[in-house]
Formats: sequence, structure tokens, C-alpha cells
Amino acid sequence: MTGLQDALDGRWADVRREARKQLAGAHFVAVAGETLEQARARVSRLLTELPTDPGVAAGFPKEYGGSSDPGGSVVAAEMLAQLDLSLMVKAGVQWGLFGGAVVALGNDRQHATHLPDIISAKLLGCFAMTETGHGSDVQQLRTLCTYDPATESFDLHTPHEAARKDYIGNAARDGRMAVVFAQLITGGKSYGVHAWLVPIRDEDGNPLPGVTVGDDGHKAGLLGVDNGRLSFDHVRVPRDMLLDRYGQVAEDGTYTSSIENDTRRFFTMLGTLVRGRIVVGGSSSAATKSALTIAVRYGDLRRQFRAPGEGLEIALNDYLAHQRILLVALAKTYALTFAQEELVTALHEVQTATGGVDEHRQRELESRAAGLKAVQTWHATTTIQACREACGGAGYLAENRLPGLKADTDVFTTFEGDNTVLLQLVAKGLLTGYRDAFGSLDGWGRAAFVAEQVREMVLERTAARSLIQRLVDAVPGRDEEVALTDRGWHLAMFEDREKHLLDGVIRRLRKGAATKKDRQFDIFNDVQDHVLELAKAHVDRVVLEAFVAAVQRSGEPLLDRMCDLYALSTIEGHKGWYLEHGRITPNRSKSVTAKTNELLKQLRPHMRELVDAFAIPDEWLDAAILREEGHRQDTMAAHDETRRP
Repeated sequence: MTGLQDALDGRWADVRREARKQLAGAHFVAVAGETLEQARARVSRLLTELPTDPGVAAGFPKEYGGSSDPGGSVVAAEMLAQLDLSLMVKAGVQWGLFGGAVVALGNDRQHATHLPDIISAKLLGCFAMTETGHGSDVQQLRTLCTYDPATESFDLHTPHEAARKDYIGNAARDGRMAVVFAQLITGGKSYGVHAWLVPIRDEDGNPLPGVTVGDDGHKAGLLGVDNGRLSFDHVRVPRDMLLDRYGQVAEDGTYTSSIENDTRRFFTMLGTLVRGRIVVGGSSSAATKSALTIAVRYGDLRRQFRAPGEGLEIALNDYLAHQRILLVALAKTYALTFAQEELVTALHEVQTATGGVDEHRQRELESRAAGLKAVQTWHATTTIQACREACGGAGYLAENRLPGLKADTDVFTTFEGDNTVLLQLVAKGLLTGYRDAFGSLDGWGRAAFVAEQVREMVLERTAARSLIQRLVDAVPGRDEEVALTDRGWHLAMFEDREKHLLDGVIRRLRKGAATKKDRQFDIFNDVQDHVLELAKAHVDRVVLEAFVAAVQRSGEPLLDRMCDLYALSTIEGHKGWYLEHGRITPNRSKSVTAKTNELLKQLRPHMRELVDAFAIPDEWLDAAILREEGHRQDTMAAHDETRRP
């Protein structure tokens, strides 16, 4: 294992090694050109063949057949994403969402009854949260579940079409049971959103009485995932099927909870399900690594146009424009890899801690997960498209994998939280630190409260806190005196942008609160663009700090230069802001671009090494242009010899 691979494999390197061994070959790899039914049948069959030790099911408690390793389960999902994103999503629905909800929200009896069959995939399930009319605003779901003391059961009902559960994985074909989220009503009072275990099909696969199942049909990608729709017509649900860790209903209908505040209870329940969001972000980065590996390797092989007076055509990767596309994206992918590892480590520590929930750490985890998921999935969408274009016509052929990666990852920006909404969630955390004080995400109805209660931001650093503070403190006062590769300067520039944007949002919210007291929605809506930029700046800073910490741990010179490239290319991407706010001079701005280009030339000879460090087997990449790589290199070398003057 190279030093680069060792750094990228990280804390759960053993899980990655086992995945490469247990899933070796092409058996689990995505198949291009399948029909909808072929893809669904293949993925359903493969789901039952996946290893669980280590595997996506590793997060379950040991007493039921898991490994009590939530971090390992996330990493296993990332590895699966490099083989087949449909299979990863199918596994994520089964073990991450459906099974994870039973673990996080259920009681000991429910665990003992259902978890063994969930882990073994004998009981296939769904996670029925999203509704046609309510996606990200989960707190306002319209499905009703009303308790009847006379029958000691709940009446589960879909009151109108907009309350239909939609886009639900495993619903159209395979699911036998669903975790259904609905408004709990007992004694004539609503206690907010809760979750129930609800059988939806019999042993023969037929919908149960009162359950209507629909099929979402063809999608842009992820053909192997049977997304569907669920509606309920006064379906009777026994009282003991309520997942009641955070709220219990007695036989007489009395409701009790250890968390009295409905909003706080709601966010606590949702916070326990954060693993799915982390899996989506990490898996999108895994797919990005596959695309970059294909494009970089092809760029070394493919030659086009001769330089004046030269007999050899030029390799695509030798063009600065190509390096600008692939190496810059590669540097950000490295950065996000280290940020993801920090996030997975935080998840693992929170979910394996004893002594109750640390609410501060839980909120920090949720905010970090929201921000990273948004940035990772947008980066995947942009980078996979760039890789497709970088491979020209070959990149458009299904046999070269890139069209499938593009189609399958496109929806990642939407599920497990729409990215724009998630960034607003990040900004809320920066503004107050107390998300549960605000209620739903429907326009920040208490923006005036935000404006009055906001406090100065206390910068919460990520890994290597003392190192990062020391680097920032050592930066001289004038930028012109600082080397462009000074790490403290990079950190200070990222931090300064975040702080300035935060201060600006606070000022604008306070002004709005003073002039628009009766127009709560407008107070926030008028600064929404500013809020989103703040959240992005925050994630940029968090990602850079994670990269700096990784460089410190590894000591790899090549990793150090990649960190320089990530930092400078990010500053360059925002140089309009830095110039507009007097943070850099025009000459300094030009120097940033010149230094970025210099770094690209330095890193050009290492492009293949940088993608090989992802250690993705050729069988997993499954790209025809790579299978023919050796033959084409020999042919091109012979061709070049004949072209020499």
C-alpha cells in the first residue's frame, strides 16, 4: 500500500481491504443496457449475497448479528458505490434506512423480533417518510395515525393525494414492511411526527388490505432500485408497532415522552437517522473517484494534435485546460475524502458513546453531515460531467461507465435532503447553535427570533485544532509578505470569508427584524442568497481544515501539494469576493492564478499515481477504454514512431 492509498483508506482501511477482497471480480458490478425488470431482479438477488462482516449491515448491534460498527457500515457503503450505485442504494434502504430506523427508534422487543431478519434480508423493508406534497419539510407531513383505545390500535390514513408516500425505495416490488412516518394523534391531540412498523405485502407479494402500492417506473438512473408509492386507507396498526423510543402511547391512549417539547423531540428522532445522509455524501464521492480514475487514465492514453515541429501528438493530460478540469477536481475530491473521514469518525463516536445523547455533538454532527452532503453531491454532478466531456465520444458510450455514473448520481443532490434546504440548515446552526428553537424548515418563520438572539460565532475547529490555530496565528499582517503556499494564509482566507459572510447575514437579519416585524417570511427570504453563500463558505473551511490535518498525519509531500491546489483553486474560484471586499490586491489575485497553474504542471507527472491511490480494481471500473489500455498504448507508441521526423 502506498502512502497516498494509506492516507485515503484512513481509519477503516480494513473495511476497504475486505471489500476489495470479498467483492472481487465483476459479479457485483453494474450492468449496462439492462431493462428495468432485469436490473431490479439482479440487484434484489445480489442484495442477499452481500457480506455483512464487514458490510453495510455492520452498524447493527452485535447481539443481533451486526458488528456495532456504524462507521464501518458507512465505509462499506462507499465501497459498494464503486461497484453498482443501484446495489448501494438498495442496501442503504434495507440496512441503513429501514433497519437503521428500527434500531434508532424502536424498543428491545422490536429489535429482537425484527432485526435478525432485517440483517439477513429475509425481511425486506421500506423507509416511508417523503410525501408527494412534503419532501424536505418532514415536520409538516400529512399522513395521519390516530390511536383508538377501544381497539388498542392506530388508524393509519392517507387523507389526500399530496399525502401519498412517494419515491420510496423497495416499495414498488420487494418491500414487505415499511417504517411509516405520520402525525401521531391520540386523545384528540397531535404529538407530531412519529414512526410505525407497518406490513404492506403478504408472503406472496400482494398488497395487504387498505394498502395501495404504485410504481414510480423508469427513472433517469438507478434502474435496479424499485422506487414506488404507498397510500393507506384506514389501515389498522397494532399499538406495539409504534417505534416508541421517544414517545409511548399507553393502552388508554395516554401519551408520554422523555422529551416534552414536540419540536425538540422531532429533531432528536431525525438526528438518530443521520447516517443515511452521510452515506449519500460518501457514496457520491466514491462514484466521483471512479469517474476521475477513468478520465485520468484515458487522458494519459489519448493523444490529439501535434505541437509545431514535433512528430508526436500530445496526450490530453498534457494540456493545461485538461489539467484545470481534472486535477482541480481531483484535489477537491481528495479534500472531501478527508472531510468525510472526519464526519464518519464523529458519527461513530456519537452512536457508540455510552451515557446518553450529547445534544451538542449530535447537532454538530447533523450540521456537518448536511453541509458535506450538499457539497459532495454537487461536486459529483459537476465532476462526472467534466470527466464525461474529457473522454470525448468515448465518454458517451455506456461501455465506458461514465454515462451510468452520471445518471445514477444525479438524484443524490435531492434525496436524503434537498441540497439548498440542507445548506439553510447549516446556516441555522451557525446563527444560533440551537436548531430546535425554530420549528420546521418552511421559510424560517421565526427569523425575528434569530435576529434578536444571535450571538458571535465561536469558531469550532475540526481535527488538529491546535495545529490549525497555530498556523493561522503565525500569518503576517500583510498578504503580500506571505508565500502563496503558506498554509496559515490559506486557512485565514477561508476563515475570514466565513466570518465576514456570517456578520453580514446577522446585520441584514437584524435590519429586517426591525423593519418587517409583521412579515416573518420576508425577513429571511430577503437574505436567502447570503445565507447559502455563508453555508458554502463554512463547508469550504471545514473541508480545508480536514485536509490540513490529513497532511499533518501523513507527511506525504504529494498530499501537501494537492492541499495547496485545493486551497488556491478555491480562493481563485472566489477571487471576485476577495477583491470586492479588499482581502487581496489585483496583483495578488493574478499571482494566485499563476501559482495554481504552476502547481498543475508540478502535479501533471503524478496524475496516474493520484488516481491509482483510490485503489479501485479494474473490474469495478468496468470501462472498455481501460480494458484496451495496454493494447492501445502499444499501438500508439508504434504510430508515434512512424510520425517522428
